[in-house]
Amino acid sequence: MQQPSGRSPSSPAPNPRFERDGAVGSLPPGQAAVTCASSGSRNRVTVRGELDLVSGDRIRARLVEALTASSHRLELDLSGLTFCDCAGLNVLLELRHRALRQGKAVTIQAVSPEVERLLDLTGARELFSPERSWCSEPASFGPTSQPSPKPGVSPSVELQRGRHLSVRVGEPA
Repeated sequence: MQQPSGRSPSSPAPNPRFERDGAVGSLPPGQAAVTCASSGSRNRVTVRGELDLVSGDRIRARLVEALTASSHRLELDLSGLTFCDCAGLNVLLELRHRALRQGKAVTIQAVSPEVERLLDLTGARELFSPERSWCSEPASFGPTSQPSPKPGVSPSVELQRGRHLSVRVGEPA
């Protein structure tokens, strides 16, 4: 059975180094660690290890604490992440959304190749760039009204309970 990182249980796991209370040690597979550093108005958070559903839940509160402690911007260093899936990306996106509601920004200053690929594939990289990080979220993610396919014609949708969905285009409005 594959581990979240895509490694089999018998293959050796990379051991990113992390700092906890001043001590440096190895991080077990499937774990993530967060360290925070402040210098003047700059708050920098370093995330290392593997960021997935389980580890994301474990570090979420620490990320929120760091955001709360920041005056206007939180800088992320993700160069120590050896794995990040969509659940891990959602932790970062939720952090960004929370920052925007507080009038703050979250920027990514450094990434590992694994995280860089995920950000590029999902188009999320620009959301964490310094230029884009202050932009607000769209007011609504709901459906938008689409123009009719032809002037004077509107699509109709019929749904029969327990049957199927049929869409007809071309009937006069």
